[in-house]
Amino acid sequence: MHRRSWLAAAVAALLAATACTSSGGERAPAPKPSDPPAATAQPGVLRVLAGSELQDLAPVLEEARKATGVTVQFSWTGSLDGADAVSSGRADGKYDAVWFPSNQYLRLDDAGKSKVLSETPVMVSPVAVGVRSSVLDELGWGDGSKVSWAQVGDAAAAGRLSYGMSDPTRSNSGFSTLVAVAAAFSGAGSALSEADVQKATPQLKRFFAGQKLTSGSSGWLAQAYSRAEPGKVGALVNYESVLLSMNRSLPKEQQLTVVRPVDGVVSADYPLSLLSSSAQRERDSFQRLTAYLLKEDVQKRISEVTLRRPVAPGVAPAAGLPTDRRRELPFPGSRAVADGLLASYQNELRRPSRTVYVLDTSGSMEGPRIASLKAALSRLTGADDTRGVRRFRDREEVTLLSFASTVKWARTHAVPASGSQPGPQAELAAIDADVQSLSASGGTALYASLEEAYRVIARQQAAAGDDRFTSIVLMTDGESNEGATADDFQRFHAGLSPAQRAVPVFPIRFGEAAVGQLQGIADVSGGKLFDGSGSLDGVFEEIRGYQ
Repeated sequence: MHRRSWLAAAVAALLAATACTSSGGERAPAPKPSDPPAATAQPGVLRVLAGSELQDLAPVLEEARKATGVTVQFSWTGSLDGADAVSSGRADGKYDAVWFPSNQYLRLDDAGKSKVLSETPVMVSPVAVGVRSSVLDELGWGDGSKVSWAQVGDAAAAGRLSYGMSDPTRSNSGFSTLVAVAAAFSGAGSALSEADVQKATPQLKRFFAGQKLTSGSSGWLAQAYSRAEPGKVGALVNYESVLLSMNRSLPKEQQLTVVRPVDGVVSADYPLSLLSSSAQRERDSFQRLTAYLLKEDVQKRISEVTLRRPVAPGVAPAAGLPTDRRRELPFPGSRAVADGLLASYQNELRRPSRTVYVLDTSGSMEGPRIASLKAALSRLTGADDTRGVRRFRDREEVTLLSFASTVKWARTHAVPASGSQPGPQAELAAIDADVQSLSASGGTALYASLEEAYRVIARQQAAAGDDRFTSIVLMTDGESNEGATADDFQRFHAGLSPAQRAVPVFPIRFGEAAVGQLQGIADVSGGKLFDGSGSLDGVFEEIRGYQ
């Protein structure tokens, strides 16, 4: 098979396992936790707030509907965002149940625990490391069955292993990986403590030195992994089931050997959880559905469809899944420890970021629209970020580029590390001051301004000589009507160096933005289009997982 063909097949297969699809097969955008469900409560309908990876259960849930009369109506969210929605009460009355890969983060909050009436684990998948076969041979790891997290960290620190991983603040697979390596490196024998995290920090820094790709979702991470230059990214850290699903379509020479570290893992058990705010009718539907999902033949079917392991005793896993289980590593003992670990990852452990925000300040943005833009960006300076994981990160380089008929101005800020003098707060305030100075006037030279953003990045990369997570965020409410054209931009992009071509653009659709133009930019650059047509609140935060 031609390389382009098998890459397309691989990406399509993984997208099929992560797309936002209801049990009835209709595609739907991923709503924020604060959004209302698609419909009000109906007889036989169970409204479920869930992690989007569960869409691969669609055929099983369709069979369940026929057998039980219960239709699962999904609304998708990130696991940690969903846990916050439950704990805060925003899910009350909107959803009857939640279905995240794990409830462990939710259980750390007393308010969250009180919202869950009962939970039923449905299937299991541990976090694992998928290593390209050629890289596995170079590392001398044999078949991968004897590899520890420490060996993975040593290879990453030595520059011998590079990998992609989803953002722990948005994705449960990333969060589980972070917890697993912290527990393994600290040697914690019980609930992970703040002292354990501090003990593990030197090794955690070595481990995350190898992270070359980040993402807010497993689907986009797989695409970025497939597009990466040969040799740039040698592994993916994700659920065992996701890695094995990729192997269903990858050619033999590109398949991943799934390494399950011998010192332990953190597993997802996918508990379907009934909310205490649900009505009796929905509670009855919940009981019928969970009883069906735990039947032996259904458990076998789930394992075959999703490549996750069954939870019912005596049911053999699907072919290719091991029957042994690794030791479960301890989870943080409190919400404070978990949030502290997340904040440490964002601001200290991970590779720093470089982001250029290309902001449409043309005349059509006048009034409420530019006010909405200012409010959304201002949130990233940390005013209401109680966990310290949503704001611009320590060590991040942030450039704001205001454009209309031409580029009006571009200003770059380097956010200092916490504990330095001055600390990050002064620079965050300076960013906010620039945000508040945005004003609307002029036309829309979108492509020319985007080209200038790439030039800014080229100058910054040359001056710093570093290797940061680098991306461009483009926000516009209109159609490019001045300056360079789409064809001009494609030619410009094709002429960039390989490192510059690898910089993705994440366009945000807003107002009457030309969706075709924005999707074209995302496709050319390897980015992803985001929908801010209703409101920009939360969209910039969502993109943070990809930076």
